[in-house]
Amino acid sequence: MKRIALCLLLISSCVLAAEKPNVLFLFADDMRYDSVAALGNRFVKTPTLDSLVQRGFVFNNAYCLGGNSPAVCTPSRNMLLSGNVYFRWKDFIPPGAKTGNGPIAPGDAPNWPLSMKDAGYVTYHQGKKSNTAPLIQAKFDHNLYINENLDRTCGEPGKMISDDVVKFLKEKKENKPFFMYLAFANPHDPRVAAGNYMSLYDREKVPLPANWLPMHPFDNGDMIVRDERLLPWPRTEADLRRTLHEYYAVITAMDGYMGRILQTLKDLGQLDNTIVIFSADQGIAVGSHGLLGKQNLYDAGMKVPLIFAGPGIPKGRSDALMYLHDIYPTICDLVGGPMPAGIDGRSFKRVIIGRSKAVRNELFFAYCRVQRAWRDERWKIIRYPEVNVTQLFDLQNDPEEMKDLAGDPAQAARIEAMLAKLKAAQSQMDDDLPLTADHPKPAQWTPPSAEELRKMDEANKPKKRK
Repeated sequence: MKRIALCLLLISSCVLAAEKPNVLFLFADDMRYDSVAALGNRFVKTPTLDSLVQRGFVFNNAYCLGGNSPAVCTPSRNMLLSGNVYFRWKDFIPPGAKTGNGPIAPGDAPNWPLSMKDAGYVTYHQGKKSNTAPLIQAKFDHNLYINENLDRTCGEPGKMISDDVVKFLKEKKENKPFFMYLAFANPHDPRVAAGNYMSLYDREKVPLPANWLPMHPFDNGDMIVRDERLLPWPRTEADLRRTLHEYYAVITAMDGYMGRILQTLKDLGQLDNTIVIFSADQGIAVGSHGLLGKQNLYDAGMKVPLIFAGPGIPKGRSDALMYLHDIYPTICDLVGGPMPAGIDGRSFKRVIIGRSKAVRNELFFAYCRVQRAWRDERWKIIRYPEVNVTQLFDLQNDPEEMKDLAGDPAQAARIEAMLAKLKAAQSQMDDDLPLTADHPKPAQWTPPSAEELRKMDEANKPKKRK
């Protein structure tokens, strides 16, 4: 009888495993929310992502919370995979180390790969190695890394991951559904795409962002970070068109290799039983507001595309405010797995299936110790404590954040109320940054000369030990 009971249990476990959908998460590096054709960009060519939009569910207001490092990729990926905001932990600390009153450090449970293992999945990660979440990625059953510099310069961005994933899918032996996290290294710079991708675009016709500027109007606290030095100041239309030409060509190439993975799943009869998610670790300015990188809290820097498609996912769109670190508990909820306890992320399953319009009513953003922001369904305030500058945007009427209303006396009460909400959000996040400097730096900013940059770099070089 015991043997019969054991056999029945094993059969039941296999049936349950077969009923669970696979999960494929396609994750881009430095990709703006408006860089998908089906999401409103009529210039870019993204047929694979368009197909996901056409049959899936889109979140119009998904964001990275920000970062405690100019390499925002690092905190973004740790937040994504841990479900916890970066104020709860510190980067590059040993597994199990405690930080203040917050939860355990990245790498320990709960995290996304461990939760999916508990739900009966075989887990697979592949992606770039630098500026990632290595402590958590080590928890995947299959943990592979690519040479991201080679991937970005070979002319076929995304091919390396595609080659390995196609091989894995065709040879997969485990009788379990898979959870696959594919962290592409694109369209992060250097952006090199083969001629067949570049020729799809006429550089002279590449549109500039509606909110492009030659220079940012004031010192945002990180004006000469690496990303901002990729082009000289002031930004010119020709330089930005060249940058955007390369950016779009790389996206099109990556889109093609994502399509190859989806086609493989279709050929194997697995696509209809696979939930596919597409997003990016954060946005990228590429000209917006006179900036190039992601070291800012404008929508260009922190807002990301987010698409869900697959079994149980209806076609639709939502304006619900959402963080990247909400994806982890949302997927656990969608596949019927155990829900992670004690994390900042929240499930948005109810929004996807139409039972709720929102889960969050507001979002808090932070970049290092130089920028803080808060938004609700309509309004967004950005505060720059080092220079005591405030910006206010009406996102309903000014989605490109082109008209700063902070100087309008009629908005004084709104600004005061929003700053109070920003401070309250800081308290909830264990963020101790003062929003006002007693001795602020000058807000006006002048680009350094090449010689001044050289001297700065020389002064900041680590000194050799004698």
